Amino acid sequence: MFHGFNTTASALTAQRLRMDVVSSNMANVDTTRGRLVNGEWEPYRRKMVEIRPNENQFSSYLSKAMGRSDQAGNGVKVTRIVEDQTPFKLAYQPDHPDANEEGYVSLPNVDPLKEMVDMMSATRSYEANVTTLNATKNMLMKALEIGRG
Repeated sequence: MFHGFNTTASALTAQRLRMDVVSSNMANVDTTRGRLVNGEWEPYRRKMVEIRPNENQFSSYLSKAMGRSDQAGNGVKVTRIVEDQTPFKLAYQPDHPDANEEGYVSLPNVDPLKEMVDMMSATRSYEANVTTLNATKNMLMKALEIGRG
């Protein structure tokens, strides 16, 4: 009965984390000292969320074994947050405290345009899941009204 709620809740949680990671990327778009590696500062690396279908639950194996394919799925889960390994951007800023001998500064590999697209995608997905949650809730309320009268 509450399978739809659980599926939608997992998607809402995943999309919320995705929006948090995009916000973190946008906040660190100019961070030149993100992490200390071998005694030297490295700029902030863009982070991304990996989301997979949540199929490792017992109920999914049981449904497959019983030959039932009527269940729509078990939602999603966040498997990990990965760092984007694209190279850092170089900018000529000889007055910057982190500039090298030639005057170039390594900047994070965060592209604000790409982050905005990811944020819009996560927002739309979140809104779609809220709509699904409300529709499921309304259907259950109507079913209760039928049972009452």
